[in-house]
Amino acid sequence: MTEAWTPDLQMRAHGDQCRLTLVGVTYGNGRTLQEASNDLLLRVLDLALGLRAGYRANGEARPDPRVADFLWEVGELAVRGDDIRARVLGFTTSNSPKLG
Repeated sequence: MTEAWTPDLQMRAHGDQCRLTLVGVTYGNGRTLQEASNDLLLRVLDLALGLRAGYRANGEARPDPRVADFLWEVGELAVRGDDIRARVLGFTTSNSPKLG
């Protein structure tokens, strides 16, 4: 059995803002790393649930199938009521809102 693929996670500071990027998927912004991770998690959840609802990207570009598989898996976790933090970030944070 192969290990589940997860996009790379990058953090950058932009002035007084922090940006967490899930490479090839989306990003989250905030004044702190915690705020940026919460924003990122909400954006990923939105994409994952949209994919499960049948929404597809417009245009000719075909997304990386690993991204679609990743988002589908995140959506499944959320639908089951599981927390998506560990799957998206690779770790959990104690003072984040429950997502999923």
